[in-house]
Amino acid sequence: MAAHLKKRVYEEFSKVVQIHQHEELPAKKLRLTKPSKSAALHIDLCKASNPTDALQYLLHFARKPVEAESVEGVVRILLEYYYKETDSSVRLKIASLLGLLSKTEGFSPDCIVDDAINTLNNEKSHQVLAQLLDTLLVIGTQLPESQALRLQLVEVACKHLTDTYFGVRNKCLQLLGCLGSVEKPKSKENEIVAVKDVLTIISDYFGDQDPRVRTAAIKAMLQLHERGIKLQQTIYSQACRLLSDDYEQVRSAAVQMVWVLSQLYPESIVPIPSSNEEIRLVDDSFGKISHMVSDGSWVVRVQAAKLLGSMQQVSAHFLEQTLDKKLMSDLRRKRTAHERAKELYSSGEFSSGRKWADDAPKEKVDTFSVNLIDSGACGAFVHGLEDEMYEVRIAAVEALCALAQSSPSFAEKCLDFLVDMFNDEIEEVRLQSIHVLRQISTHITLREDQLDTVLAVLEDSSRDIREALHELLCYTNVSTKECIQLALVELLKNLTKYPTDRNSVWKCLKFLGARHPTLVLPIVPELLSTHPYFDTPEPDMDDPAYIAVLVLVFNAAKSCPTMSALFSDHTFRHYAYLRDSLSHLVPQLRLPGRKLVCVSDSSGIASSVESSQQFLQESLARVCTIQHLEAQGAQDLLDFTIRDLKRLGELQTELAGAADFSATYLHCQLLLMKALQEKLWNVAVPLYLKQNAMASAAARQILEETYKLEFLYGGLENRQVAIIHHVRLQAKALQLVLMARTRRGVEPLLSVCEKFLQEVDAFQRCFASELPHFQDSFVEKLLELMPRLVACKPVDLVKILQTTLRQSGFLHLKLPEQIHRATATIIEPTGESDNPLRFTSGLVVALDVDATLEHVQDPQTSVKVQVLYPDGQAHVIHPKPGDFRKPGPGRHRLITQVYLSHSAWTEPCQIEVRLLLAYSSSTSRASALKPAWNESTEGLPSLDSSIEGTIPFSKPVKVFIMPKPTRR
Repeated sequence: MAAHLKKRVYEEFSKVVQIHQHEELPAKKLRLTKPSKSAALHIDLCKASNPTDALQYLLHFARKPVEAESVEGVVRILLEYYYKETDSSVRLKIASLLGLLSKTEGFSPDCIVDDAINTLNNEKSHQVLAQLLDTLLVIGTQLPESQALRLQLVEVACKHLTDTYFGVRNKCLQLLGCLGSVEKPKSKENEIVAVKDVLTIISDYFGDQDPRVRTAAIKAMLQLHERGIKLQQTIYSQACRLLSDDYEQVRSAAVQMVWVLSQLYPESIVPIPSSNEEIRLVDDSFGKISHMVSDGSWVVRVQAAKLLGSMQQVSAHFLEQTLDKKLMSDLRRKRTAHERAKELYSSGEFSSGRKWADDAPKEKVDTFSVNLIDSGACGAFVHGLEDEMYEVRIAAVEALCALAQSSPSFAEKCLDFLVDMFNDEIEEVRLQSIHVLRQISTHITLREDQLDTVLAVLEDSSRDIREALHELLCYTNVSTKECIQLALVELLKNLTKYPTDRNSVWKCLKFLGARHPTLVLPIVPELLSTHPYFDTPEPDMDDPAYIAVLVLVFNAAKSCPTMSALFSDHTFRHYAYLRDSLSHLVPQLRLPGRKLVCVSDSSGIASSVESSQQFLQESLARVCTIQHLEAQGAQDLLDFTIRDLKRLGELQTELAGAADFSATYLHCQLLLMKALQEKLWNVAVPLYLKQNAMASAAARQILEETYKLEFLYGGLENRQVAIIHHVRLQAKALQLVLMARTRRGVEPLLSVCEKFLQEVDAFQRCFASELPHFQDSFVEKLLELMPRLVACKPVDLVKILQTTLRQSGFLHLKLPEQIHRATATIIEPTGESDNPLRFTSGLVVALDVDATLEHVQDPQTSVKVQVLYPDGQAHVIHPKPGDFRKPGPGRHRLITQVYLSHSAWTEPCQIEVRLLLAYSSSTSRASALKPAWNESTEGLPSLDSSIEGTIPFSKPVKVFIMPKPTRR
């Protein structure tokens, strides 16, 4: 029986069913649908037993995205529930959801406008009314082309402007500001709105009893101005009255309104209150805004001070009154002495008493209109610069700068006030004052007393303040030779107190001497300590102070040929030394008895750059012929070309980036060529150990060079990035072939082959547009063989890769217009001192690091400091973001401290300090070329996204340190 059952089981499961070709059934097409959002929302709301549950369901629904095709159904469900609901909080949430759904991309909200307006007309709750008006505002901004809809919404807003709740009136005014217009409607249905235009309607609410409504009315008017609608001058008097409002928000908005009107109607004439005089509107508004610098709210004071700086059309006498605290005569015109005498003569000396009040003052003075504090523009900047809030002082300083740049006479008058701000208690204010004085330095000349105040800032402990003052002195004019002496003495004191300021002080004296050669000439014997009859001792060239004096004198001598007659013999020797060692600080001089090397003019420099550019292109074109040469000849050609390109980068700084980039790329090709020599691959047995080590080292070096090419150079286009990734693929293929020839076993090889194929697929996806330029290349041949590579065994894959590597052609490198190499120069420490930095072992010592960075993208996250100790330890320090400054475009400055610590040593040793550029392949240019959202990303490699590393991009600096043993 058991055998019989077993036979039946085998028969049942071993039947073979054959389906002929003509019996194939057509495949059924499935349509994938997503669950309806409206149905789910309807079910949830039906389950709600009380308003609290319904509110929770709505809050939960608001967190989920809704597709455009489902929005209309969801809106209908919400409106249906809205009509049934009696609780105002639920209706408020529904009104809010309607506004959010109207913003859905791809949904046109014009279908729900009528329903929203109907609910608005039947709503009793003020909060819900305000939310519904906000929803209508969202709908109106989503449909800006519909003129009829805008008129309809404006009419609804005008209808509800009489509501007693301030929130409703605010939303109505906001709707009028965003959607209202002054154009007359073409149809007769909207003539009611045309009779009273939007500007008049909004201005009527400037006097509303609620300050929030007054603020909303002013902001609505400003919104109309931003939309290009010209405001009427008639609202100027209303805006001026609002400057004295009791509420801060109203005054802040009114200041902005007065400024806008002053820019629209600067030359209009307005009357002065309590006087028969008239002045320009821009002058009157300038006085009004100047008075707001003394407002009780610091926010209004900051706003008023900032706006003053942009009022360039104000009259000169009004501008100068901002620096004078003396009160004007209530803005009234002063009568001349002749007019006053004539009036006295006509009225008689004494009153006869026959006529009542005939000796009363001719002008009636209103006691409420006379206000000693209302001084107009008088002393506005004086009050701003003396304000208790540093934000107001900074705003006043910036406004002074803006006005002084357009008026040289005003710049001279405000000089004393800006110099006084150098003594402010807040560092930010002092720094801003120095920057402002630097910007207006072309209009001013410092007196000796002013320079004394300026130079006192050199005692400041902040490095930023001192360096900003050095830059100010570079571009400032002084009046006398005593000023030059005073500046030099103070700068030398600064150099003694803060030796790290050496380069900044030298640069300052370079510009100071170049700007004042005639003032430096009389004091040259005193500066160089020379005597007409006696020989003076030769100063020490290692003294930074003496070098500073020479930098000042030599730069002044460039524009003063007679100065060289005052030099002694050792001064000429020192000039030759400094000209070689500090050529960026010492100019080329025409000295007697010495041959002057001709300096090429700008046209010669331009032709030199063009010839160098042509040489670079010819070198790259010549390299393309290596395919027709033998192996040794091709290697020699690459060697010579790399040498020439490196030398070209040293001689021509404008082409340094392109030359270094090309040399590095050719070096990768040279390494690859040496690793694929015929003799190494002819034998079938595994490579010898030495040969394998050479090829493996070449593959690793190629990978390192490709990361340098990608992350160390800026200005690369997509084509250059594709070429870099192509070379990287060749290096990885070489590593794969070497691993297959030296290791046994299929399992590790299988995973490596799979990752390599994924990287080839990722290359095809990322650089699909560049593949036509890769003819006869390694990657083109791989893509042609891709179906075979996916199906073959790892051993066959390795053979195909080896053959393809050796047969692939050389890719010509086409350079973009401009390539910049990221570079770093460490200024401090200099590495010149032989005195070791001593500290107790186990404790830390701070090492100041000062470096300049060129063409580094996002240095806050990519630049690191590396410290190498003699025992092989390496510490990497990530500087704080606040340690980076940006003095100019493409340039950064790193000023930080590195903390060193080590165990005790028996004698001093050197450590190396260098800067590293960190990179991650997840932030590479190729990762930015992501596939579209509907494309599959399963084939993209997961390995490459985790590759991180660092590239040294500065020369190492050696510093002597000596950790001492602890005393017990």
